[in-house]
Amino acid sequence: MRLALAVLAVLPLAACGSGSTKDGPVTLTYRLWDDQQKVGYDKVMAGFEKANPNIKVKIEVMPYDDYWTKLTADAVAGSAPDVFWMSPGYFPEFATKGVLADLGPLGLDTSKYHPNVVSSNTYNGKLYGVPKDWGMPGLLYNKDLFKKAGVTMPDKLTWAPDGSGTLVEVAKKLTTDEAGKHPDDPGFNADKIATYGFGSWNHSQTQWMNWIESNGGKLVDKPFGTYTFNDDASAQAVQFGVDLISKYHVSPPATQTNPPTGKATDMFTGGTVAMFPANNALLPFVAPGVKFEIGVAPMPEGPKGRAVNINGLGEAVYAKGKHLQEAMKLAKYLSSEEAQKSMADQGYIFPALTGDTLAQGYIDFWKAKNIDVAPYLEESKGTTYNMPIVTGWTGFESKLNEIFNEIYLGKIPPKQGLEQAVTEGNATIK
Repeated sequence: MRLALAVLAVLPLAACGSGSTKDGPVTLTYRLWDDQQKVGYDKVMAGFEKANPNIKVKIEVMPYDDYWTKLTADAVAGSAPDVFWMSPGYFPEFATKGVLADLGPLGLDTSKYHPNVVSSNTYNGKLYGVPKDWGMPGLLYNKDLFKKAGVTMPDKLTWAPDGSGTLVEVAKKLTTDEAGKHPDDPGFNADKIATYGFGSWNHSQTQWMNWIESNGGKLVDKPFGTYTFNDDASAQAVQFGVDLISKYHVSPPATQTNPPTGKATDMFTGGTVAMFPANNALLPFVAPGVKFEIGVAPMPEGPKGRAVNINGLGEAVYAKGKHLQEAMKLAKYLSSEEAQKSMADQGYIFPALTGDTLAQGYIDFWKAKNIDVAPYLEESKGTTYNMPIVTGWTGFESKLNEIFNEIYLGKIPPKQGLEQAVTEGNATIK
């Protein structure tokens, strides 16, 4: 992938011109990576084609593991799809190389969309991705384990680097060894834990980034800026995430959860982890298979309040497409209330268009499945932040994971690991 992005870097800046064909219907290619959402988009595209009978849309599903490599190769070859999904992590690489069309001509009122999603699709003051949707971590929890332990989920969970607050307290009540003892009980065996109260592990979006931002640290100084998470507040926050494992014994050991082979999600779905931070996009993949009732709570509040990562996707248009005019029409349609409401009502997304009315369709869909996802919506109205919008992130992310794996294993102190991460990360920024 690093080689592909390096090749992308030598692309000439693309000129925006229409390659529209006036001889009969035009077929656009629309690429995404989620085969479940493809079903929803079949309905969306049917609505677009009805309104635009001279344009047909072919939906192409590319598995996420192959998506970016193939998209990069296609962009280099000049054959990228007409419209495609774009994520914050990859946006800088494509936006700065002229692959994405400037969507200013669409005339979108960006104030109507969630500001984080607008920001993660903006470069040099120009919009290069239609704000599509957003997802963010909430706290999934096993209602059966709570009931068994006689614990009620508090209205608000809190934490601090010194372990004070309600999160550790509740997690201890839900953690038991094979003899049924809790971490503070005499004779508790930390080597033979049967049920963990919380799932703390090396996952950036749902875990340590939220600890950092909720403790007053900052991942980057600004979009397209530099990494800044090597300060004391960030180190203390990451240490807390590690302490949940090694000090308080309420989370599984990193030997079982560290990526890429870890089984953190499986431990929650298997009923051995009671509370598990997870993006709402995970629900369609885990909810059908679990044998317990899933609850959703807001993420815990840190010393600086609650700050939660929001991951907003964009609908990007290929700047060198042969049917640019028609692709822009499709992008415009995908920005509409009609299109985004359809996906929300089918239970796939929280729409990037703001307003509780549109989001209610998504909430109602999951309520019918006995899962209340309203806490996600409430979180989106509070303090939120994007994944780092910087060039080089995609190549740096694997090294970052290696460093954090070592931190979670207790092999290097958080402060040392963060200094290394920030130094190496900033060296990749162009």
